[in-house]
Amino acid sequence: MEIDESTKRQVLAFQCNEITEYHIYKRLARKINSPENAAILDQIAEDEQRHYHAWMKYTGQEVQPDRWKIWKFYLISRIFGFTFGIKLMEGGEESAQENYGRLAGVIPDIETLIHDEDAHEQRLIAMLDEERLRYAGSVVLGLNDALVELTGVLAGLTLALQNTRLIALSGLITGIAASLSMGASEYLSTRSEDTQKHPVRAAVYTGIAYVITVSLLILPYMLFQSYYLDLAISMATAVLIIAAFNYYISVAKDEPFRKRFLEMAGLSLGVAAFSFGIGFLIRLWLGVEV
Repeated sequence: MEIDESTKRQVLAFQCNEITEYHIYKRLARKINSPENAAILDQIAEDEQRHYHAWMKYTGQEVQPDRWKIWKFYLISRIFGFTFGIKLMEGGEESAQENYGRLAGVIPDIETLIHDEDAHEQRLIAMLDEERLRYAGSVVLGLNDALVELTGVLAGLTLALQNTRLIALSGLITGIAASLSMGASEYLSTRSEDTQKHPVRAAVYTGIAYVITVSLLILPYMLFQSYYLDLAISMATAVLIIAAFNYYISVAKDEPFRKRFLEMAGLSLGVAAFSFGIGFLIRLWLGVEV
């Protein structure tokens, strides 16, 4: 079938995208320990290769994959989890789907390709089972509790103590003790539930999320001498942590970003503002000068 040059350039771009994703899926399939997940990724890769050859019928030429894209999404998948990497990659294909639609009157079997892209691959991706996402609830528990508690503690201590070393010391002790407490609570909670999650792993995910969050929030107090600047940096860090985590969850689990982000950010900053006021009132009431 003859197609004009403009259409051919579009189809070559689709062809390149298909063969690129074929290599990404194949590479990930070789690195995944789960045979079930590896088989699903292999099947998706075969679909992508089939699409590549379908496009090649119209261009009549081979196309090299995008090596940069292969390495980018491979590394993202290895660092942040293959579910996140794959869904991030597939989420960027919306414009390609629209371009496919524009060729519906030009290429006869494009509807079949569109159906494969929209339905079959999404069904396969939904079958992927990744440990870190099964324990996302435990991470949320540790992250959210650390953000709410530590932003409040740091805001209150900043005005009450007005000493960066004392604030960092008090916050670190509070944070470590709270992380152990949260980990133990998650262990007992998971053990009493009818769930596939392992209690020890759930506790570890909760505790690690808590400790990392605490460390990032306290870090400014160990680097800079201005406690008001440190508080501002900590609050900004809290918002960035909330944004990054909710973006990850919104991509990996297909959940809305805006609602979750505003809820967590509003709760953390609201508690911090309230604690800042409480710290000021207690300092005046007790007449403490540090």
